[in-house]
Amino acid sequence: MADEPNTTPANSGLSDDAACGLAYLTFIPAVIFLVVAPYNTNPKVKFHAWQSIFLTIAWIAAWIILTVLALVPFVGWILLPIHLLLFLGIFILWLICIIKAFQGGKFVVPIIGPLAEKQAGA
Repeated sequence: MADEPNTTPANSGLSDDAACGLAYLTFIPAVIFLVVAPYNTNPKVKFHAWQSIFLTIAWIAAWIILTVLALVPFVGWILLPIHLLLFLGIFILWLICIIKAFQGGKFVVPIIGPLAEKQAGA
């Protein structure tokens, strides 16, 4: 068997779609993609990173507000179904964002998406 030259190109890092999808896993990869070249110059990756960060901030803010309101007597029982539905909705929204990003698409979350586009310069 003769030696054949390596025809695969050298690995130059993640593809744009992979970087966009990974930005949604937690806010940590999103922050890394905003700092590390060449991803910090790519408007598509920056959009998904910012949208991931803003979605995380919105989730934390909603969690804090609902947790504080749940401490009020009797209000907590009323808010429990709302609490569950809100976080189910955020989870489904997160899944849509991550699936679209890995497929090369773009799902603009209402309110958060335009802020992310502005930050990314898209």
